[in-house]
Amino acid sequence: MTSMTEATTHTLDVRGAVLSYDVRKGASSTASVLLLIGSPMGAGGFVTLAGHFADRTVVTYDPRGVERSTKADPASPSTPEEHADDLHRLIAELDAGPVDLFASSGGAVNALALVARHPEQVRTLVAHE
Repeated sequence: MTSMTEATTHTLDVRGAVLSYDVRKGASSTASVLLLIGSPMGAGGFVTLAGHFADRTVVTYDPRGVERSTKADPASPSTPEEHADDLHRLIAELDAGPVDLFASSGGAVNALALVARHPEQVRTLVAHE
């Protein structure tokens, strides 16, 4: 049986926010990173699902203003384009090539905005509602 390492938490400073994300290293060093996102749901909602992908590295994150991620102005609205820019910066920070992306609810809207702007960063997108 293949096992996944415990999640390590990281932060990333982006314009107007500090994002918190978790990395769970998988057994394979060649499989694409799997990024699991939602909105307004954060990383905590994907713990069980992430555990089913021990064959690869799985990254979950809290969108700006959700769970552990903070915004400089908590009352300011967040747009899909802003979330897409956050995702773009997160994927660049991971430096793992194009990712496979499972996006649920508002995360799917944000992922579509990401793919429209940075298609080179996403190998496969499953936009789920």
